[in-house]
Amino acid sequence: MNKDKGLLVILSSPSGGGKTTVIKKMVEEKNNDYAYSISMTTRPIREGEIDGRDYLFVGHAEFEDMIEAGRFIEYERVHDWYYGTPKASILQWLGQGKTVLLDLDVMGALRLKKKFGKKALLIFLKPPSEEILRRRLEERSTETPRQIARRLERVAAEMAKADEFDVIIVNEDLEKTIRQVKKEIQQKRMFSHMEV
Repeated sequence: MNKDKGLLVILSSPSGGGKTTVIKKMVEEKNNDYAYSISMTTRPIREGEIDGRDYLFVGHAEFEDMIEAGRFIEYERVHDWYYGTPKASILQWLGQGKTVLLDLDVMGALRLKKKFGKKALLIFLKPPSEEILRRRLEERSTETPRQIARRLERVAAEMAKADEFDVIIVNEDLEKTIRQVKKEIQQKRMFSHMEV
């Protein structure tokens, strides 16, 4: 692989839109071209989550020290908790020519697009409907009705930003969505290798 042709692939969607599931399925395939950047957060760990697999869980003080030290590519405070993308491993993987998969909220995705330009591919996973999105959030049974309502309040604002992404995919069928994501990655890599 060409060292200078790493690609940052950022999947974003409203909460419950499927971005994490799509990335996890792709990573399970053990494709050595993919590297998955695990986000860091200060929120409490949910039942079934594993530190270092789902997120890197840290306290507020440690997270704020890392902000101060410039160790994040991007970070944001969402619903009383910090979320951020550690810098070191991403830059290393890009330098190795890997496709780095990121699972970010809409604003974090757009910030990284500004920083990385053509080396980033932004994919917005659109839920088939708000009702299906609500059902997905309720079925994962990890949040209170109040927390779900807060997440759903953000949906309209997040959906309004979808047109700023490179690609919009309606996430109705998981396997079909994964095939579409892979196709977009392949096309982006093919065209980026043709650029001078």
